[in-house]
Amino acid sequence: MAAHVRMTSPMLKAMTHPLRRRIVSLMRHDQPMRAVDLARQLDVPANSVSFHLRTLADAGMIIEAPEHARDRRDRVWVAAGDGFSVPDPGTLQEEDEPALRAYLDQAGIDLQELVRTALVWAVEWSSGRDEVQRAAISLGTLRATRAEIDLLVEELESVIRRTRQRLQESEAGEVRQDWDFLTLVAEAGLGQAGSAQAAPAPRATAAAAGSTDR
Repeated sequence: MAAHVRMTSPMLKAMTHPLRRRIVSLMRHDQPMRAVDLARQLDVPANSVSFHLRTLADAGMIIEAPEHARDRRDRVWVAAGDGFSVPDPGTLQEEDEPALRAYLDQAGIDLQELVRTALVWAVEWSSGRDEVQRAAISLGTLRATRAEIDLLVEELESVIRRTRQRLQESEAGEVRQDWDFLTLVAEAGLGQAGSAQAAPAPRATAAAAGSTDR
């Protein structure tokens, strides 16, 4: 299994573009992809995808996989790791902070749009105007230690990895479609005055359109 990759400043800068975030969200370290494959899924011109693939490759987000190419002109790509995440606490250099903020600002826009559209759909579902299950929304609060929450996050990530592996190995009987998802675990009152500051905040994961967690 390929290693989990901590994002560098060039990676963070590359991921501020919405189409590049979508491309990375579709790529895997063990599933070769061509520009035409991604263009078909994203419904954008292949030459545009090719440009962004080269930018992602220059940043180190993806690598070329010539062993899967049909000939010398065939360019095939895989993700550089089995997942990407922001730098660990204390490892972010001061000069890299603007790049991280810019990436997270753009990723936040993606997440807000995902939540907004899901909530709009929920009204259509409850009213009976849409009978197709297009989303699942679950909100709640757990009273737990930080260690217990860390374990929860690890278990959620494990479920996602196992599901991806199972889907990759199985043959779909029906046409599959892309499903965006968001998993967020955060301290209650985060960002509010008086919230706990003594211990590190529990690790949070986020995955949605263009996210780096695959």
